[in-house]
Formats: sequence, structure tokens, C-alpha cells
Amino acid sequence: MHIEKKIKIKPQSTDYQVDIPDLEKIIIDCNGISGGLIPLLQRIQDRFTFIPPQAFKLIDKELNIPESESLGVATFYTQFKLNPTGKYTIKICKGTACHVQNANKIFDVISEYLQIKPGETTEDQLFTLELVSCLGCCSLAPAIMIGEETYGKLDDRSVISIIKEIQDRESK
Repeated sequence: MHIEKKIKIKPQSTDYQVDIPDLEKIIIDCNGISGGLIPLLQRIQDRFTFIPPQAFKLIDKELNIPESESLGVATFYTQFKLNPTGKYTIKICKGTACHVQNANKIFDVISEYLQIKPGETTEDQLFTLELVSCLGCCSLAPAIMIGEETYGKLDDRSVISIIKEIQDRESK
């Protein structure tokens, strides 16, 4: 399998370079795994933070499945992203307990500070903002997740402090 080395895509007005040899290697490494389409899509997303458009034809060809089957699977499951996301996804809980404890204010503070809306990614590609129905930690309301870390009992200051800490750590 050989394709030109880099392809540019332009979601959210930012250029992204997709390393085609990396993409090809992931696809070839996963070929032959029983029920391997979803794990393959997960590995590609782990590597690129999303599933690049050019991945679908390569997957379908390598796995010898009908054209567009991989895209169908990727669009069916909400875990898969078709546009680049930030290194950290901030999930803001909008469940009842968090709503009652002022999750809307937490959302407004984060959105204003990062200058993004739900589904958008910061220009530096560090954060993507998502609203979720429930994080399952109602006793911590209002709560958010950043990556795999859960933060609770938040207020305006604490949530910005958490984000600034991550920004500081990433800038080093």
C-alpha cells in the first residue's frame, strides 16, 4: 500500500498533517484481528485524535470489506471523532445534580476562558469542549472530566485554576 506521504485537511480553519505511513502501519498491524474494525478505529483515533478521512478507503481496502463500511461504523458510535480534537477533552456534566449545582456557570466560565463552544477545539489544539449527559459522579457536582481525570465541587476559580495548571504543564 502506498499513498503520498502527507495529506492536508482543514477542519476548523487549521491545517492538519496526517502521516500516511503511520496510518498504513496501524491498519496493517491490525489486519487479521478477529472483530478488528472497532479496535482499529480506536487505535487510529488514539494516534491522530480523530479518524482522518483518508483512513476509510485504506481500511476498507486492507480489510477487504465493502467500501464505506468503516465510515458507517465510525459514524454509528459516538466515541469516534471525524474531526481533530484537542489533546485534552473537557467533558462538562449537564446531569440533574450538576445542573442544580450550577454546571451552566462552570460551562460559561470554561467556554469564555478558552474561547470555544461545545464541539470546538482551541487554536493551540490543547482542549476540546464537550457537554455530556452525566459523568456518574453526582456527589461531586458540579463535575467535569479532563482527559481521564474527574474534578468536582467546582467553582469559577477552581475550574480555571485546573485548566491553567494543564496549560502551564504543557507549555514546558
